[in-house]
Amino acid sequence: MSTVQRFALSLALLALATVPVWVTGAYYVNVTSQILLYAVFALGLNVLVGYAGLVSLGHAGLFGIACYAVAYLLAAGFGHNLSILGALVIGLGGTALFAALSLRAAGIGFIMITLALGEILWGLAYRWISITNGDNGISVATRPAPFGLSLASASGFYYATFIVFLLALAAAAVFARSPLGAALRGTRDQPRRMNALGYHVWMTRFWACMFSGLLTCVAGILFVYYNQFISPQTLALTSSAEVLLMVISGGAGTLLGPIVGAALVVIVKNIVSAYIERWNLMLGAIFVAIVIFMPEGLVPGTARLWRMGWRVLRHRANDVAVADTAGPKS
Repeated sequence: MSTVQRFALSLALLALATVPVWVTGAYYVNVTSQILLYAVFALGLNVLVGYAGLVSLGHAGLFGIACYAVAYLLAAGFGHNLSILGALVIGLGGTALFAALSLRAAGIGFIMITLALGEILWGLAYRWISITNGDNGISVATRPAPFGLSLASASGFYYATFIVFLLALAAAAVFARSPLGAALRGTRDQPRRMNALGYHVWMTRFWACMFSGLLTCVAGILFVYYNQFISPQTLALTSSAEVLLMVISGGAGTLLGPIVGAALVVIVKNIVSAYIERWNLMLGAIFVAIVIFMPEGLVPGTARLWRMGWRVLRHRANDVAVADTAGPKS
């Protein structure tokens, strides 16, 4: 990482750490909390899309399993700690089954299986009324108070979300640079060669799915505590598609790309929509423009344009220096 990149990252983290200080109004602090929890969700999906080359349209189902698990356990009278731990265990169990079924194929087959599994989970959320309460959903009365610190306020919940986001980002960075991450990228580019070299392609992808599911479940738990409510709409196909667009628009296979994509979608949905009636049309136009002009995503595309501009400026500076050195002709 260059000095400029380190400075930009430090500046961004400082800005995020002080959001409740310089952002006026609880609404905008809550919007920033949304950005961070959806960034965790997008980082989880990015493990499959960016590093494994497996596009999932059913991740909202895994997200919803964790949401309903924590909400149901809280409604059943369990404490916050047990409910969160139980939601993680149930979510990872669902992820293991999800991976075992969906990894039977790759490419279009993987997309279709994940789509089918997501629709099954969405249907169960609507019809299994004894567990999910159907359309009425499940409400969560209180938020946890870790170490005696209340998360009831917008700023308190934001700082808790920010800490979880930093941990998720660090875990994703470690995963990307680990031998498992390198092997996963190898299974994406040359699965047959990796298999010939002795790597277990299916098991590598399975553990990638489990790590992706872990981040997704963490985001789901944050989502329930943020809204203090969960309904079947959370598991809909549109939710999976939105998070997939976050990953692709920001830049799949990068750490900052899903975060930028999450910020783009959440800001348009929650802030721009208050001023523009056809905000979904504008969001679609933005995605089309990104695909046309920056097919690699906003973060890699911006870095590419920056490098091109910097090279042009250096060439012009060199040309001016050469001209000054040559001096006027007699």
